[in-house]
Amino acid sequence: MEVMYARCAGLDVHKETVVACVRIVEGGEVSRSVRTFATTTASLIELGEWLEVNGCTHVAMEATGVYWKPVWQVLADSSLELVLANAAQVKNVPGRKTDVNDAAWLSELLAHGLVRARFVPEPAIQELRGLLRTRKQLVREKASHVQRLQKTLEEANIKLETVLSDVMGRSGRAMIQALIDGETDPAKLAALAHWKVRASAATLREALHGRIKRHHRFLLRLHLQQVDALDAAIAEIDREADAGLACFRDAVKQLSTIPGVSELSAQVILSEIGTDMGRFASAAHLRSWAGLCRATTKVPASAGRLACAGESPGSRPCSFNALGLPRAPKLPTYTRNLCDCAVDAGRRKRSALLLPPSSRPPITCSKTARSMKISEPFTSIVGDPRRKRAASSNASPNSAFPSNSSPWPPSHEQSVSL
Repeated sequence: MEVMYARCAGLDVHKETVVACVRIVEGGEVSRSVRTFATTTASLIELGEWLEVNGCTHVAMEATGVYWKPVWQVLADSSLELVLANAAQVKNVPGRKTDVNDAAWLSELLAHGLVRARFVPEPAIQELRGLLRTRKQLVREKASHVQRLQKTLEEANIKLETVLSDVMGRSGRAMIQALIDGETDPAKLAALAHWKVRASAATLREALHGRIKRHHRFLLRLHLQQVDALDAAIAEIDREADAGLACFRDAVKQLSTIPGVSELSAQVILSEIGTDMGRFASAAHLRSWAGLCRATTKVPASAGRLACAGESPGSRPCSFNALGLPRAPKLPTYTRNLCDCAVDAGRRKRSALLLPPSSRPPITCSKTARSMKISEPFTSIVGDPRRKRAASSNASPNSAFPSNSSPWPPSHEQSVSL
C-alpha cells in the first residue's frame, strides 16, 4: 500500500497519560518509537518537542471525550499537522488491545492516508461554542427547577398553573413570593395579579385556596433562588457571547434573515459550523453532519421499500440534531397508515366524489384491503383552520377511536374526510 506520510505519529490519549508512537519510513524500512507522556502542560510541551525532533509532519489522535482538547491546544502551536479521528472509524481489529498497539495502529493508518479528519473549528468559534452549549445546559436546568416548583405548588393544591399562562411571569412571581412570605389569604393573593391576566378574580381565589405548609414554603424559596441564580448566569453568558461575536456580526445577521431563525439560533448555528464552509464538500455533507437528514437503508426484501436506518453511532439523541434544534416528529404507524389509505383512495376514485352520497360505491384500499365509504367532497388534507381548531378543542386525541376498539369497524365501512 502506498505510503503518503513517511514521518507521522499516532497518539492514544487518556486522562493522565498520552502514548505516542512515531512511525518513520527510510530506505523501504519502517521503524517505530514509542514513549509515554503525562497530560500536564509541561509534559505536553515536551511531547511536541519530541515529535518535532523526530521530524514528524502529521499527528493523529482519537476524539476521546474532552481529554484530546488540551493535547490539541498545546500541539497546535507547533508546525505539526494535526488530525482528529473518529474512534469508530479507526477501531483496531479484534485481538490483544494495549495503549501501545492503539498508538501504533493510528500511526499505521495515518501513514497510508486512511484517517478521515474530523471537523475542528477555529479557536474563536470553539470559545463561542463552549459558551452557548453551557447556556443551553443552564436553560435546561432552569426549566427543571421551574417544573419542580410547579410540582410543589400542585402538592400544596395551589392551582396556579391552570389560571396563569406563565407561572414565572410577573403575576406568578408575586404570588409565589407572597406564599413564601407566609400569606395564605386567597383574596390577597389574587389581588397581586396583573390587570392583563384573563382569569377572573373568583377563579384566581379558587385556584389559590390550598393547604401550603412550612416545607412547601422552604422548597418554593429554594427553587426560586436557583431560578434567579440561573437567570443571572444566563445573562452573564449572553454578555460574554455578545463580546465574542464582535467579528461575526455580519454572519449572524445574514443567518438571521432565514425564516424561522432567530438571532440566538443564528449564534448557535455559527458556533457549531463556523464561517469556513470549505470544510464541507457540499451542502449535502453539511446537512448530514448537522443531523438534518437521516440515512436510509433497505428493509427486508419482502417489503421492498426504504425505511429509516436510525441514528449513526455517536450521534446526538434523535429528538435533537447537531445544532440543538428539535427534529420533526415521526408519525405513529396507525396515523401514517390512515393517511396513506385516505390519499390512496382519493387518488383512485376521484370520480366517485361527483356522485350523490347515497349512490357512492365503497372504495377498497390497496394497502389494507379494507372498504371505505367517502361521505364528503374531496378537500385539502389541511382543511378549514377554524374547523380544525374547533375539533381539537372539543375532542381529545383519542376520542375518535376508543382504546378497546379497532379503528376499522367489522363492517369495513369507514366515513373518511379527505
